[in-house]
Amino acid sequence: MMFEQSNNNNYFTTPAGGREMVISKSFMAQVFGWMSLAMAVTALTAFWFASSESLIRSLVNSETGGLTGLGWFVTLAPIGFVLLMSFGFQRLSGGILTLLFLAFAVLMGMSLSFILLVYTSASVFKTFAVTTIMFGVMAVTGYTTKTDLTKFGSIMMMGLIGLMVAMLINFFMQSAAMDYIISIIGVLIFTGLTAYDVQRLKKIGSGAGEYGTENVRKLSILGALTLYLDFINLFLFLLRFMGDRK
Repeated sequence: MMFEQSNNNNYFTTPAGGREMVISKSFMAQVFGWMSLAMAVTALTAFWFASSESLIRSLVNSETGGLTGLGWFVTLAPIGFVLLMSFGFQRLSGGILTLLFLAFAVLMGMSLSFILLVYTSASVFKTFAVTTIMFGVMAVTGYTTKTDLTKFGSIMMMGLIGLMVAMLINFFMQSAAMDYIISIIGVLIFTGLTAYDVQRLKKIGSGAGEYGTENVRKLSILGALTLYLDFINLFLFLLRFMGDRK
């Protein structure tokens, strides 16, 4: 379920010139606000589905153990939502983008409900707590550091591509040792991307005064989507070696 929002779209271009720090802080507050809302929606949806046998059966065929049509949709649709929101930025209104973002959070919750069925609740909560701490530390680092992380972010993105290739190869090899290495690398990559993305969003926020209210809202949602994906992917990679199966 690993995917990362593209960083090559023109809506992430930062206007030149000096900017008010208060504008940047306001923008980042919106970003983290949307991200927190999406995380809450995902968590509640995941718990709701995991605690209902009938809802789980709508995703998994009880006889064959395979996914139902809805199950496949829930598994694959989030990727389409990310692409739609990313590349449809210019055409979509703020209201539509908001609805898509919240629908994406619901779909992710439905998909992640399987985690609560496979891993013990204690290990899931423990991993979530560790993820929150690591994410918070790197977010603060990315926001406060004076070092330009642009080149570092480019390296992380190349590493992400390599990681996806390695995961595809191991899907056929089924190597436990390689899976462990992939999990460690995944944690390192998304830890680094968190700092990079927060710094990038801070720069975008510093020019928010020139974008207009509607575009600022849309940019904050896309920023929240980026950090949401960083957090979820970091959580999933940590869970691969921290989670205790039932």
